[in-house]
This record gives sequence, structure tokens and C-alpha cells, in this order.
Amino acid sequence: MVACCYNNKCCLLKVRVEKTKIFTSKELGKATDNFNENQILGQGGHRTIYKGMLSDGKIVAIKKSKLIDENQLEQFINEVVILSQINHQNVVKLLGCCLETEIPLLVYEFISNGNLFQFLHDQNKECPLSWEMCLLIATEVSGALAYLHSASSLPIYHRDVKSTNILLGDKYRANASDFGTSRSVSIDQTQLTTLVKGTFGYLDPEYFQSSQFIEKSDVYSFGVVLVELLTGQKPITLTESLEAKRLAKHFIEGLEETRLFDVLDAMVIKEGGKEEILTIANLAKQCLNWNGKKRPTMKEVTMELEGIRMSHMSSLIAQ
Repeated sequence: MVACCYNNKCCLLKVRVEKTKIFTSKELGKATDNFNENQILGQGGHRTIYKGMLSDGKIVAIKKSKLIDENQLEQFINEVVILSQINHQNVVKLLGCCLETEIPLLVYEFISNGNLFQFLHDQNKECPLSWEMCLLIATEVSGALAYLHSASSLPIYHRDVKSTNILLGDKYRANASDFGTSRSVSIDQTQLTTLVKGTFGYLDPEYFQSSQFIEKSDVYSFGVVLVELLTGQKPITLTESLEAKRLAKHFIEGLEETRLFDVLDAMVIKEGGKEEILTIANLAKQCLNWNGKKRPTMKEVTMELEGIRMSHMSSLIAQ
């Protein structure tokens, strides 16, 4: 069944991605030393990412599925189709794919500094993020999402915005990644009715209850990322009684009970101005509104963050 599906979908894929480079399995095997485990950059879900060097010396990242099933095939093909429509400096670039394997291999530009989750939550990181870096990352990611929602050829809903899917490149340039569950929608379409997919802790509660994914569902997930940047805490933690504590709920309670500065990361308090911290905290709260219609758009979020960042940079110059 998968083989039959694969042949049909790969024919469709070849038609849809004429501009995407097609690699051979031999090329990618050579690039990764036959997918040697020493070349593994990371693993998640049912995928493994390998570092590779092409024959021209270019360093790339290659995504390979661990499972061979129709769902994985669907996601890999979907990612190729989505990314072939996108050209934005803060969205990871798909360089090509290989259609000779049962599940396509995807080849991306290599992003050198890992992901945002590692920087925020890995205690062994030698270079923790500064407040200035946090402002830059938040602004760039929101800009990428605003582009997906309103400036690309067709609106695209990411559907899995989270800190592990934000890759950091040179000078900590942020790159939105992992478009396997993303969907492009017609301009007059405002929602998708789907099986609920996403990551616990980032998932829009309204979407979870209704199965209706809207543009503002991405906004909710971005709000959780903003709170991660402000607090340095993970989206879900286990309490001593082994109950799951949701960061979004904990943060909003702190803000409403005027004890915000008790939940903020020490670096944020030390390096950020009180006014800009409060503005971003309130912006995060708006993004996390349970009523999707009351959340701002990603374009509005980006404009707000750009203003805060410019004000912060001006204050540094004035010192």
C-alpha cells in the first residue's frame, strides 16, 4: 500500500517541485558516510537529521525517516511542497530531495547553532542567550510567521511552532523549521478542520477542543515561545506530585497576581528594561488568550516587537 501510494505521490511531487534539486541516494550516502551515526545532528519523533558534505564541499542537513508508513510519506512530501513555495531569510531553506528511497530524503541548508530549546534549557551551554539576542530571535520568528500567514503566495499555517523548531544560525539568526504538518490554505479560507496535531504545552486550547485550526493557533504557540524566552522555563514541567505544570498558565497567573518578576529569568531582569519587559509580557498574554479571535495577528505581534527592539537598541546607543 505504501509503495503504491509512494509511486503516485512521488509523480505528483515531481510535478510540484520542478525548481527543487533532485539528489541521488548515492550522493547523499556519500555525503553522510552512509548515514553514519557520528553524523547525526539530532533526532525527534520518527526522523533523524544527519550532517553531510556534498561533492562541492557544501555542508547540509539531511532529514531521514525512521519509519516507513503512509503518514511519514505524507509529511515528508508535504514539507517539500510547502517549502518550495517559501523564500524568506528566517525560514530554513530546502535545497532538494531524494525520491529513490521509500520515504523521500530532504536536504536543507545547514544551520550551525542548534535550536532555541537547547539554548534556553541546556544547562551546559557555554554561551547563554542575552536579552538582546532574545529580542532579535522573537522578532525574526514572528516576522517569519507573519510572512507565512499573509505574504507568501498562499497563506500557510505552520501548526507546530515551538522552540525545538526554531534553529539558530550565524549571529543567532532565527530560522523557522519543520513544516511536515504545515498546511497552505486558500485566501478566503480561515480555518482547517483536522485531526489535532501539535506539541503538548504549545497547543492552542481552542484548537484542542474544536479541531478547528486557525491562523491564531500559531499565534498561541508563538506566545508560549515568548514566555520561554522571558522565563527560561520549559513549556511543561512535572511537579513533585508528578502533575504536569503548564508554563503558559503559570506565567499568566504570575502576571495577573502582580508577581511577574518572580517568574522571569534572572538574565531578563538584569539586562532588560522594566517597561519593555512588561510590554512583551502583556503581548505574550494577548497571544495566549483562550479566545482565538482576541489574539493579535502575527503581523501585529511583529510590529510591536520591532518597536520594542528598536527602542532597546536606541537606549543602548544613548548610554
